[in-house]
Amino acid sequence: IVFFRFQIQRGKTDPTSYKSLGDCFRTIFQREGLFGFYKGIFPPILAETPKRAVKFFTFEQYKKLLGYASLPPGLAFAVAGLGSGLTEAVVVNPFEVVKVSLQANRGAFTEQPSSFVQARQIIKTDGLGFQGLNKGLTATLGRHGVFNMVYFGFYFNVKNILPVNKDPNLEFLRKFGIGLVSGTIASIINIPFDVAKSRIQGPQPVPGEIKYRTCFKTMATVYKEEG
Repeated sequence: IVFFRFQIQRGKTDPTSYKSLGDCFRTIFQREGLFGFYKGIFPPILAETPKRAVKFFTFEQYKKLLGYASLPPGLAFAVAGLGSGLTEAVVVNPFEVVKVSLQANRGAFTEQPSSFVQARQIIKTDGLGFQGLNKGLTATLGRHGVFNMVYFGFYFNVKNILPVNKDPNLEFLRKFGIGLVSGTIASIINIPFDVAKSRIQGPQPVPGEIKYRTCFKTMATVYKEEG
């Protein structure tokens, strides 16, 4: 929630902005209590099992399909990762919308509505479409698609290049290191989509006016105003 709060800040002119990551931690703890750090925890928990299942199942299926296209293995892994990420995004986006709306609430944890009440309110007010429970879908597609494309593409290509070590401990370190580097690179590349998603799904600067509407326009606005 702390990192999300940073993502939805709207530059130095935002009256509710935090001075630093440490200031954000302190402010949330002082104003919202310890449970303020756990706002919106239920939607990701609900989404985690289907998300992982969809991610790895569809990756294997896309990989099999691409095998018939005679693509080079490196490219096939990356494209299969992209496909699995796009599929995963469709599943998790409604959960993300509910989670973001809960985390953006700066009131006390005890005053916050439940995840189900929040979801019903979003559906009642804005429906199931791109203004409601599927708001920011394009940015979520970009976030998961790019991450999985880079992660799976890099991980499997590098893993196949680096020789397997007979020592179990060194082999574990080899796979762990490749996974760590893959995840880091993928996160660096996909973070602009994540920021765009948070801005679109989070509260708008002026109530009643939509500033952050689409993925790439949001990216352009953030770049123009904040660098």
